[in-house]
Amino acid sequence: MQAQVITAFGEPDVFSPWELPNPEVIPGHVVIQVAASSVNPVDCKIRRFGPGIAPALPAVLHSDVAGVITAVGAGVGKFRVGDQVYACAGGVRGLGGALADFLLADADLVAFKPKSLTLSQAAALPLVGITAWEALFDRGALQPAQTVLIHGATGGVGHVAIQLAKWAGARVFTTVSSAEKGAIASQLGADVAINYREKSVEEYVEEHTNGQGFDLVFDTVGKGNLDTSFAAAKLKGTVVSISTNSTHDLSLMHSKSLTLHVVFMLIPMLHNLGRARHGEILTDLARLVDKNLVKPLIDPQSFSFDQVSLAHSYWESGTAIGKIVLDNPNYRE
Repeated sequence: MQAQVITAFGEPDVFSPWELPNPEVIPGHVVIQVAASSVNPVDCKIRRFGPGIAPALPAVLHSDVAGVITAVGAGVGKFRVGDQVYACAGGVRGLGGALADFLLADADLVAFKPKSLTLSQAAALPLVGITAWEALFDRGALQPAQTVLIHGATGGVGHVAIQLAKWAGARVFTTVSSAEKGAIASQLGADVAINYREKSVEEYVEEHTNGQGFDLVFDTVGKGNLDTSFAAAKLKGTVVSISTNSTHDLSLMHSKSLTLHVVFMLIPMLHNLGRARHGEILTDLARLVDKNLVKPLIDPQSFSFDQVSLAHSYWESGTAIGKIVLDNPNYRE
């Protein structure tokens, strides 16, 4: 099979085309003919910094996959050859990645793709959908009528979180950096889009919560934004973050008696722990997509697998809105 492989960590140009053996199916797994993948921040971080959670070199990267099952291993009863599926199933330590014609995937991580989406569109959702679901529901325990502040409205995780929170009956606030992104956030279902460049956290907490703070704050940005999240949360409120590899003074968290949850959604893949939960979330997410309650926000600039270096450069430019999708030019139905 054809694959895009890195033999060293570094700049986006480290990718090169390789020919690799096709994966052979093993018990509990399926082989997916890869139609598409998408770019996530972790893919770029693995490529640039390795080795940490990276696959051993030479490595095939990317976690998100959408495609068609071509082989089913012993003990797998849910899937059949020919099924169209999507998953976040590889591209990290111990697992092959999606930038190849075929991917061997643990069947627990896999779900039937939303019927209303193409394979290319479906590839935009797995990692960000699982992350947003885990943050809001599994960890944040979001309840109807609660107020939730989601930082990063048009990012990969943020745009899904807005839609999920709205579906759950919350009053949804989100932060944006421009009027254009604010309009997109409103289209996604946000009740209020706050331009953080125009209003301080103290100002928008006063304006929208009478100074009380939000029930749940979901930080998809990290670093200094985590401090902002502590400031935005109400007394005894909850903060959930997906980026906490930084140093912070927790005095405000202490004085407000906040609960902080950290979501690192790659743990099931890295440690073979609770993988079936990811498949369950993707199944539930597909139902919402097919009911037109959730849709992927996909950047209009698309790429093929042999343009993966350009796709990574584009993501690192910070100009993309939503997800960047890559299609496999070798995929044939």
